[in-house]
Amino acid sequence: MDQYLSVFITVAEKQNFSRAAEVHLMTQPAVSQYIRTLEERMGTKLLERSNKYVYLSKAGEIVYANAKEIMMLYDNMREQVNDLSQSPSGELKIGASYTFGEYVLPHIISQTLAHYPDIKPTVTIDNTEEIMRLVETRQLDIGIIEGKVTHNAIKKTIFAKDSMVIVASPHHPLAQLSHVSTTQLEQQNWIVREYGSGTREAMDRAFKLLAIAPNKLLHYSSTQPIKTSVEAGIGLSILSTWAIKKELERNELTIINTKKLPLWRSFSYLEHSSIRTKALQAFIDIMQQHVDRI
Repeated sequence: MDQYLSVFITVAEKQNFSRAAEVHLMTQPAVSQYIRTLEERMGTKLLERSNKYVYLSKAGEIVYANAKEIMMLYDNMREQVNDLSQSPSGELKIGASYTFGEYVLPHIISQTLAHYPDIKPTVTIDNTEEIMRLVETRQLDIGIIEGKVTHNAIKKTIFAKDSMVIVASPHHPLAQLSHVSTTQLEQQNWIVREYGSGTREAMDRAFKLLAIAPNKLLHYSSTQPIKTSVEAGIGLSILSTWAIKKELERNELTIINTKKLPLWRSFSYLEHSSIRTKALQAFIDIMQQHVDRI
């Protein structure tokens, strides 16, 4: 049955029988027969056909969504069985929110590959909400995020903390002051992350702690352009100390100290299954050792 679902998924994604046949090294008539057999088993038409393309029927959309999950479960099952007699190896699908993914995760992957060269990681970097969704739908083996976990089907483990601070260009007027008032902070341009990111959630918490409601906000979808914009003197931001370590050392950014910051936040790793492959366990062990040393 798994081969029928695999062929169906490819046809749905390629929207073409010929291209699906090329992927599976089959003839086009053989692909058509696979689809007909699956439709007979389902008792309904799964694909609609036009002159150039095929597309999913309503029933096809249901079968496609479930087929994707079934195939992921099948792959996980096969990996877990193979895992019983092997050292850590195989594919490892890792997701992370931007702060961790851009500034901490590359070092952990480097250490993992140095110890276990047969592990084959693939990495997805996105905001917290999307990483949670990918873990919940089993498209990731592990997701590393900051912020609240809002998906109930996910197992969450808190494993690290980092601090959020106000950052500015060393040449910013406020960087020259020994004391900065809340009024002065509220009047500044603030460069912030998009809603749905853990960093934005922490920024909003920091604004509440500072009792400010800035209305001059410039939104970015990742941390690197925020740092560049702050360095250029466009405004202030609130960022992780993990993310600004190099810039502080180079005196490209500076921290504006206030009584109510830094704000501490937790990082968690998320799993959908309670069963870990050896590759995943090895990665988690190395990740925990790395953050303990930061």
